[in-house]
Amino acid sequence: MGRKPDTPLTRLAGYGQSIWLDFIRRDFIEEGRLASLVKEDALKGVTSNPAIFEQAIGQGAEYEEAVQELLCEESLPAGALYEAVAVADICQACRVLRPVFDETSGRDGYVSLEVSPYLADDAEATLHEARRLWQRVNQPNVMIKIPATEAALPAIEQAIAEGINVNITLLFAQSMYENVLEAYLRGLEARVQRGQPIAQIGSVASFFVSRIDGRIDAMIDRRIAARDPQADALKRLRGKVAIANARMAYQHYLHVVASPRWQALAEKGAQTQRLLWASTSTKDKTYRDVLYVEELIGEDTVNTVPPHTLEAFRDHGVPQARLADHVEQSRLILEDADRLGLDLPAVTTTLLGEGVAAFKAAFDGLLGAVAARREAVLGGRLMRVSLALSDELDNAVVAAGKSWTQDGKVRRLWERDASVWTNGPESKWLGWLDVVKDGMAHINAYEALQREVKERGYSDVLLLAMGGSSLGPEVLAEIFGQVSDGPKLHVLDSTDPQQVASFAKAIDPTKTLFIVSSKSGSTLEPNILFAYFWALAGTALGRKPGDRFVAVTDPGSSLETVAQDHGFAHIFHGNPEIGGRYSVLSPFGLTPAAAAGYDVRALLNCTQLMIEACDASVPPVTNPGVNLGLALGVAATTFRRDKVTFVASEQIASLGAWLEQLLAESTGKSGTGLIPIDGEPLGRPDVYSDDRIFVELRLGHEPVSPGLKALREAGHPVVTLHLDTVEQIVQAFFVFEFATAVAGSVLGIDPFDQPDVEFSKVETRKLTKAYAETGRLPEEAPFAKDGNLAFYADERNHEALAGKDAKAILKAHFDRVGKNDYIGLLAYIERNKAHIAWEQTVRVALREQLHVATAAQFGPRFLHSTGQAYKGGPNSGVFLQITADDAADLSIPGYAYSFGVVKAAQARGDFDVLASRGRRALRVHITGPLQAGLDRLAQLVTEILKGA
Repeated sequence: MGRKPDTPLTRLAGYGQSIWLDFIRRDFIEEGRLASLVKEDALKGVTSNPAIFEQAIGQGAEYEEAVQELLCEESLPAGALYEAVAVADICQACRVLRPVFDETSGRDGYVSLEVSPYLADDAEATLHEARRLWQRVNQPNVMIKIPATEAALPAIEQAIAEGINVNITLLFAQSMYENVLEAYLRGLEARVQRGQPIAQIGSVASFFVSRIDGRIDAMIDRRIAARDPQADALKRLRGKVAIANARMAYQHYLHVVASPRWQALAEKGAQTQRLLWASTSTKDKTYRDVLYVEELIGEDTVNTVPPHTLEAFRDHGVPQARLADHVEQSRLILEDADRLGLDLPAVTTTLLGEGVAAFKAAFDGLLGAVAARREAVLGGRLMRVSLALSDELDNAVVAAGKSWTQDGKVRRLWERDASVWTNGPESKWLGWLDVVKDGMAHINAYEALQREVKERGYSDVLLLAMGGSSLGPEVLAEIFGQVSDGPKLHVLDSTDPQQVASFAKAIDPTKTLFIVSSKSGSTLEPNILFAYFWALAGTALGRKPGDRFVAVTDPGSSLETVAQDHGFAHIFHGNPEIGGRYSVLSPFGLTPAAAAGYDVRALLNCTQLMIEACDASVPPVTNPGVNLGLALGVAATTFRRDKVTFVASEQIASLGAWLEQLLAESTGKSGTGLIPIDGEPLGRPDVYSDDRIFVELRLGHEPVSPGLKALREAGHPVVTLHLDTVEQIVQAFFVFEFATAVAGSVLGIDPFDQPDVEFSKVETRKLTKAYAETGRLPEEAPFAKDGNLAFYADERNHEALAGKDAKAILKAHFDRVGKNDYIGLLAYIERNKAHIAWEQTVRVALREQLHVATAAQFGPRFLHSTGQAYKGGPNSGVFLQITADDAADLSIPGYAYSFGVVKAAQARGDFDVLASRGRRALRVHITGPLQAGLDRLAQLVTEILKGA
C-alpha cells in the first residue's frame, strides 16, 4: 500500500499495535479524509456506535438529502431510515478499508456496526440482529458490535460459530473479558467440530479504559476532600487503576494464546481475538492527553481513538511497548484499590450498566434526529401533533417519556407485550397495528367492490351498524361526502323508530347497497336493522335481495352464517384481534369507504406515514402517538385533568364522535378514565374548571382560534392535531388509537376491553325477552309527574331528589353537581338537527352557570361509545336521561317486539346499570308531543340556572 510517512502513528505498527478510528461520517468518507488517514497514518480500522451516528446524522447536512432520496423511493420509519443511512456509510467505509483487509489477510481493515443497544439483555434478539446486519452489509470486513452483557454471551458465541465477525464492546471487568474470550474460543471450536473453516473470522474485545479512572479518581477525590486517613495511599492510585486493569486483562490474553487449547485452533488458521482499547481519550486535563494510548501499546492489540486523540498522538505521541511492563506493579495497584475499598468490581458493573444506558440514550437521540429529518422531508404529508402545556405538566410528561424510554415500552408495545398494561389479554387485541399491511393484502377486493357499486349504478350505500362499526365510517361520510358519480353513504346506528323511518325514506331500496356490519354478529341493533331493511328491499325488488347486501364480520360469526344463508353478495372478514373502536382502518371502515367510492389505497398509504411516525424505533420524545398518549394519561392521573375536550375545525368536527368512543370505551373503567367532551362550543376561560385538557383538531391553514389562545394564556393545556388535508383524517385515527393505548398504560388499565358495555346489553336482553314472552315490558311507575314530564329513578337517587314538581326535582338533581363533575344529557330520541341544537342549547346553559363539562348524547348510539365511561369510569358524572313517547313505531319482521320497544328497553337497561354503579342519575320521560316536552324541559333548566 506504499510507504507511510514516519510519524508516531505509523510507528505503532512496529510495536504490533493497530490504530483504528472511533468516528464515522458520510462527508468524511466521501471527501477522501478517511482514505487519507489510511494512506498517510496507517489507519487500519473504524469503529462506530450510536453516539457517533447521533452526532453525524443529527449535524450532517448531507444526511437530509439522503433521507429525502430514501423517502422518495418508499415510505420508511425512523429506524429503517437510520439503518439504510448507516449501512450505506459502513459499506463505503468497508470499501475504503478493503485494501487493508486484503493486505493483512483479514487481520485489520474492519469497520464496526453496532446492534441495537435496546437488545443488550436479550440474547436471542441480539443474535437475530447480528445475523441480519451481517447479511445486509454483506462485506467481509464488517464487524458486528455486541455489548458485553451477561445475557449477550450466548449470542457472541453463536455469532462466532456462524462465521460472523464480532466486536465485543463495553468491556470493563476482567472477569467479563475472560467470559468473552471463552465465548470466542467455544464459537471457533463449534465450527471446527462441524468441519467449517475458522481462518477468516475476525474478532476484537473492546476494553474501555479511561471511564474507569474517571469513576475511581472521583471517589478518591471525594475521600481526600473528606480528610480520609488513607489519603496518601489513595493519591498514589489516582490515574493508575484503569491502566493496571487493562494490563492484567492483557496478561490473561497472553496466558490463553499460549495454551494448548489455543494452539490447536491456531494450527487450523484461527486469528486471536485481540484486545481493543476503547475510551482512550483523556477525561482529566491534568493527565497527558495521549496517556491511554502510550501506556497501552503492545503486541497484537488495537487502539481505537477519536479524531482529536489521533491528531494529538500524531503530533507528540511517544510510541513504546509498555503494555507488558510493570505487571507486578499493576497487580499491586489493583490489590491496593481493593484494600482501600475502591471496589473495582462494583465500579465496572456500574459502568457497564451506564454504558448500555448511554448507548440507548444516544440511540434514542439518533432515532429522534432521523425522525425529525423524516418529518421535515414529509412536510405537509404528515399530520403534526404539538403540545402547549404548563411547565409543571410538561415536566411530568417529559419524565413519563424518560420512564417509557428506560423501560423500552414503545418497543414492547409494538412487540405486543401485555406487561405494558395489566399483563392480561391485551396482546390479543393489537391487530390494529398492522391495519395497512392487512388492508393492502385485500386492496383488490375493496377496489373490486368499488367498481361493482359503480357498474350497478347504486345511488346509496346504507351501513347498518353500531359503535366502532358505525362511528368511523360516519366520520368518513361526513368529511368526504358524496364523490362525483358515486353513491351517498348513510350510516344508521339507532333503534329510534323515527330515525329508522327517516333513513328508509332517504334511500331508494332498489338502488341501495346495504352493508350489515357487526364483529360478533350477535349485536342486537344491526340484526334487527338487517331484518327491517331486508324486508324493505325485498318488497321493493319483488324478490330476495341478497345480491344487494354485504356483510362485514369476524370469521365464524353468526352474521357470517346469516349472510351465507341469505346469499349476500360479499362477506368481508374482520381481524378478530382488532376491537370495534380500533377498527375504522380495518374492513369495518374500509368496506363502506370502498363502496362509497373513496380511494382506499390512498387512505392506507396516508395512514402508513403516521404508523411509521409512531414506530417502535421512534423514541417517545419525537413519537407523536406516545407524546399525545402521555400528555392525556399524565394530565388525568397526576393533575386530575380528565375531561378531554375537543375543539375542531368545522369540516372535520365529526371526528369528535369517533374519538368519544375510542377514549371513553378504552379508558373509562375501574373507576378511572378519560371523559371525552365533544361538540361543546368554546367558551370563555372563566367557565372552565381545572379538570380540562383541550384537544384542537385544526385543518389546513386556519388561524389559531382566539378562544384557544385565551385558554392557553389562562394556563389550560392544549394539544393540537394539525391536519394539512382532510385525507389526513386517517392519520388522526391511527395516532389517537396509539395514544389511547399509551394513555391506558399510564392509567394502569386494559384499554381493549369494555366490561360495562356488556352489562347494559344484558339488562336490555332481559327486558326484550320479557316483552317477547308477555307482550309488554315490566311495569314501572314514576316517582313524580308534572304535566307532560314524568320522573323515574332508583330508590337511592329518588331519596336525593326532594320536591314534587318538575322544577324542584330538576333543581335538586343539578344541585348535586360539584367541582370537576360533568353533566351527561342522554336523550333517547331521534338524532336530527333540531334535537342536536336543543341539546347544545341546554348543555351550554349548564356549562356557563355551573362551570362543569357537559356531554350531549343520543341513545342508544352512545351505549356503544361513552356509555362505558359513564358506568365504569370515575363517579363524577351527573346524568339526565331523556325518553319520550314515540310518535310512531315500526315493527321488526321476524321479531316479537318493535323498534320502540327495543329503544325503551335499552334506555331502562342503561339507567338500571347507571343506578347499580351508584351514579347520580335521573330519567325524565316526555309524554305527548316531543318538541313541546323538550321546550318545557329547556325552559325549566333556564329558570333553575337563573336562580342558582
